[in-house]
Amino acid sequence: MLDSHQKETFRSQLTKMKEDIEQRFEMNGHFGLEIGHPHESVGELSSYDNHPGDEATELYEREKDVALNEHTREELTDIDHALQAIDNGTYGKCEVCGVDIPLDRLDALPTATTCKEHSPEQHVSHNRPVEEEVLMPPFGKFDYDDDRAENVGFDAEDAYQIVNNFGSSETPSDFANPQENYNDVFMDSSDPIGYVEDYENFIGTDIEGKEIKVYPSNQHQKYEDMLDEEGLMTIFGDLPGYEKDPYTEDND
Repeated sequence: MLDSHQKETFRSQLTKMKEDIEQRFEMNGHFGLEIGHPHESVGELSSYDNHPGDEATELYEREKDVALNEHTREELTDIDHALQAIDNGTYGKCEVCGVDIPLDRLDALPTATTCKEHSPEQHVSHNRPVEEEVLMPPFGKFDYDDDRAENVGFDAEDAYQIVNNFGSSETPSDFANPQENYNDVFMDSSDPIGYVEDYENFIGTDIEGKEIKVYPSNQHQKYEDMLDEEGLMTIFGDLPGYEKDPYTEDND
């Protein structure tokens, strides 16, 4: 059991710790969080002309300040709780079981109000940043219902292709088949954008997918010319008549 001299020693130590934290908060404005916007801490007016890497650095520093501020506030709360225990005459005894807290524990952790066995559970969070939901390999994570598994949708790979379209460190010499135009120097540059098959540019249907109609256009003419050059009726190739029956269902 602590005597009155030991309690006063810990009171003095806890009071000094509290004053140091309050002075720190006053000097750094709660780790800069009292500033309205992160830009103010670095003298910027907006993010408009800033490089994404610089923005990421400022975001990281802001997140670190938030974590440090929360940790310090919790420490200040523990100090106040320990000082209140001294005033109540319960300091030095475990709040849970009532046994004396070892002096060595109090020397190492003056804010302790429980014994080691009843110390608040140290929980390690397994929550992951929400950003990781779209960083799964290879390009991202997209959930579709089973009945939509075959549907073509805009996914993370498509997003990367669009971004890559604006330029990269690759040059024509980096490709097995060098490109003649820099507009083609990006991943899957030959892939159509906004559609899957060329005929989608000139074929239309009603709201139920019926009443198929061809709308003459430059794309339609190029498509027809390409089929003529290959000697095909469709881009999928010609299916001989004798092979038609095995691929169609009998509706009778």
